[in-house]
Amino acid sequence: MIDKLDFILALARERHFGRAAEVCGVTQPTLSAGVKHLEEQMGVLLVNRGSRFQSFTAEGERVLEWARRIVGDTRSMHEEINSLRHGLSGQLRIAAIPTALGMVAALTTPYRERHPNVRFTIYSRTSVEILDLLDNLEIDAGITYLGNEPLGRVNAHPLYHESYRLLTSADAPLGNRDTVTWAEVAQVPLCLLTPDMQNRRIIDGLLKQAGGEARPTLESDSMILLFSHVRTGRWASVMPAKLAETLGLTDTLRAIPITEPEAVQTIGLVVPAREPMMPNTVALVAEAREVAATLDRE
Repeated sequence: MIDKLDFILALARERHFGRAAEVCGVTQPTLSAGVKHLEEQMGVLLVNRGSRFQSFTAEGERVLEWARRIVGDTRSMHEEINSLRHGLSGQLRIAAIPTALGMVAALTTPYRERHPNVRFTIYSRTSVEILDLLDNLEIDAGITYLGNEPLGRVNAHPLYHESYRLLTSADAPLGNRDTVTWAEVAQVPLCLLTPDMQNRRIIDGLLKQAGGEARPTLESDSMILLFSHVRTGRWASVMPAKLAETLGLTDTLRAIPITEPEAVQTIGLVVPAREPMMPNTVALVAEAREVAATLDRE
């Protein structure tokens, strides 16, 4: 039964029988037969199909929800039993929004010191993608915004607060200021994240609130690429203060606080709302609480 539910999860992710079979390490006829057998057991059609996958039926969507729950609980059980015998091990998969990637090491480094047999895979993803990956059991945790857009069925643990800086060269317009307003930033040609990123949507909203709009001269889904352009002294951007500190400032590059309003967003760890949690995830949540307490004291 579990392997057939895995087929359903893979089909939900890939929306294609051949790719889902490849992910599961089986042939396409094997996967199709497994889904068909599940349909016969349930007595209902789960998948609308012609020559290829089309969609899940209403009953298929409900089975998909149960599959996520059952497969997730089964994986948690296996991991917990293994950890009782051998301590924490295996792989921990974390997806983070681009603006939070610089803070991931604050979690993974002390975690690895306590649990050296755990391996990490870190992905850079949008906030929407992170929630989808959690739903489909493709990651174990995410680092994302907590209070700006709906999170759905997750448990959230605050890590730190994100405030914003205008990154610009010292000899550029506004470069000699101690603070700038969002209305002033709206007059500056910027390089920004692409519109599918929540950080960009937040910045667009703040600029609009100040009576302006974003006028990006360059867009990218990579903060490193944006920062490399700002470092040339010919570009400006809006970045979180902690990220600017992590990437490093030069003598000619300034990170100027943006006020009116002084906007703050909460960044945190999100994990599936499932009890009991997998032991590796429990340890990650504990680490997140330690990091949050440390940052609050700074």
